[in-house]
Amino acid sequence: MTTRRFIIEADGGSRGNPGPAGYGALVRDAGTGRLLAERAASVGRATNNVAEYGGLVAGLQAALDLDPTAEVEVRMDSKLVVEQMSGRWKVKHPDMQQLALQAQKLARQLGSVRYTWVPRAQNGAADALANSAMDGKPIHRDTAAEAVVLEDDLQPSRQPAPVVTTVTHLLRHGQTEHTPERRFSGRNDLPLSRTGRAEAEVAAVRAKELGIEIVVASPLRRTRETAEVVASALGLPVQLDDDLVELDFGDLEGLTFDEAAAGHPLAARRFGSDVTVRAPGGESVADVSARVSRARRRILSEHAGRTVLVVSHVTPIKLLLAAGMGVGDEVVHRLFLEAASLCTVTWSSDGRSSVRLVNDTAHLR
Repeated sequence: MTTRRFIIEADGGSRGNPGPAGYGALVRDAGTGRLLAERAASVGRATNNVAEYGGLVAGLQAALDLDPTAEVEVRMDSKLVVEQMSGRWKVKHPDMQQLALQAQKLARQLGSVRYTWVPRAQNGAADALANSAMDGKPIHRDTAAEAVVLEDDLQPSRQPAPVVTTVTHLLRHGQTEHTPERRFSGRNDLPLSRTGRAEAEVAAVRAKELGIEIVVASPLRRTRETAEVVASALGLPVQLDDDLVELDFGDLEGLTFDEAAAGHPLAARRFGSDVTVRAPGGESVADVSARVSRARRRILSEHAGRTVLVVSHVTPIKLLLAAGMGVGDEVVHRLFLEAASLCTVTWSSDGRSSVRLVNDTAHLR
């Protein structure tokens, strides 16, 4: 299968800097130059740079909506945004930090993304869209969608595709010897403790009430053992997905929070406060977010309309909840999940999602 290649042209402007601001973005087919999508919207009162980031985010989202496997080149006349997103300059402004994180999250869900600076004269289409937004004329056009409308006009008997809802129940594994002491527990292969196995057996009883049709799990021992206990009670096989494994804590593995702060004071503090910073010798929350997004897309594609039990770890489950709520990865620092707790998120084929349950432990009491 041939990988699609897109070009995003994005820009933003402010009449006053700060002042009334808007962005423009468009997506083209890299091979033919065909226009695939256009976006233009106001961002209220903001600076040029904030508006430019708004255009980048809108362009990346449009490309993701068209094809999440695509290879993308982003062209902008903002050297600041291009250098920051390429990782050569730091993002210091708080408003731009949030937009940059949003753009990074979208970029990680695409096949690949690279950034190219172009002269302003070569970015006229995106600039025109930004000015349209500042003139109070927002634009949201997809040429593929328009083609469907025209075809439907010729074939009025065709019905819209029905909305399909997929239910995911998210089960954290039972306790291991690390759990009571709140130790960083990432890529180790610890088994369930006696308490953890008992928790898995109680979770299996609860799972029988949920109409589960598919069981998908992280391949690490503690999740695999939990999933096997539950799946056995349901009479179902366990499908393993490497993208659902826990964050790799690197040098922090097996340490308590206090031990990590004492042994790696700067690294532990930065890792605990910035989702893009990797644990020393390990992963960042953003790294995990990229692979959990892949797992989520696979589950929703392969098991659309089904009820799926996902047996995983704290970080992947928190990131699935964040995706369900439509919020940034930073929310992982504001959620707490007990061992063997249950969460539920529903996903509709029209793009809507709903978090129905978080950290339910009623079955453990």
